[in-house]
Amino acid sequence: MPLVRTLLVEPAGSVGRYALLLWKAFATLGDMKSYRKNIFDQMVHVGLESMPIVALAAAFSGAVTTVQAAYQLVSPLIPTSIIGSIVVPSMILELGAVLTGFILAGRVGARIAAELGTMRVTEQIDALEAMGLNSVGYLIVPRVLAGVFMFPVLYVVASFVGITGGMAVGVFGGFVPLGEFVAGAREFFQPFDPVFGLIKSLVFGFTITSISCYKGYFTKGGAEGVGRATTEAAVMSCVYLLVADLFLAVTLL
Repeated sequence: MPLVRTLLVEPAGSVGRYALLLWKAFATLGDMKSYRKNIFDQMVHVGLESMPIVALAAAFSGAVTTVQAAYQLVSPLIPTSIIGSIVVPSMILELGAVLTGFILAGRVGARIAAELGTMRVTEQIDALEAMGLNSVGYLIVPRVLAGVFMFPVLYVVASFVGITGGMAVGVFGGFVPLGEFVAGAREFFQPFDPVFGLIKSLVFGFTITSISCYKGYFTKGGAEGVGRATTEAAVMSCVYLLVADLFLAVTLL
């Protein structure tokens, strides 16, 4: 019985609580006027404050991709333009969204879980309910919407900066001329690639923020529970981000 409870009952209960929490949260969208300021505040925390680290990581990722492509494809039989055809789709299709997702899972997801977990163990959420506020709508909807709105912006920034960084390293490092890099990028470019990246960014933004809100909102056990919820939020966000990445690739590509 303990094994059955661990493998079946507890996961099913968690999925049910997660779905019910989101249902209650988005049932309050009609009252979003009262949460408007909170939404903009969360957009700043999720998006603008994350932009420097996302841009930095994307720039180095694009640069490393260029160097590795040049290292592996050095041959008189292979045109150097192939570097551009590798770097650009890699950033648009995969690295731009996934790299940003991992950063936000660690930075934003952990912060959301810690905030809500602290509010739960210090009974601040109970105080909001006693004041007549819908704590689910007030605390969760702004954070999830901020992730959905701002993640695509961060994805665009990461993709642009990553491609620019890869191109700069390729040109100034002597790996590929600018014209050939651009020619290679255009040769294999598909119009659906950025659309696919934006779809992934929307799904990732929702996944990370909703899981983190769920973990934080149902925190138990004082300070230790907050730490556990924060860790679980970051880890689970990364795991389900990879699952969503595979699912979207299989279904849309």
